[in-house]
Amino acid sequence: MTDSEKAWIDGANYESLLRRWRNAPSGGDSIFQGDTGKYYAKVMSEKRNAVGGGAAVDASKRIGWDG
Repeated sequence: MTDSEKAWIDGANYESLLRRWRNAPSGGDSIFQGDTGKYYAKVMSEKRNAVGGGAAVDASKRIGWDG
């Protein structure tokens, strides 16, 4: 994981993390691969828990689904 990837993940709010996760093309974003991907998923889960279920659902509705 690069310093810039870690900084972006750490600095992003839950909605930004979810938006990138949801709208990435399959296999097209290296931030979701390997140790970086594991870290991304861990931080996203922690931030989801921090905002709570209602806020997470609201963020999901705002983002929608491009798939």
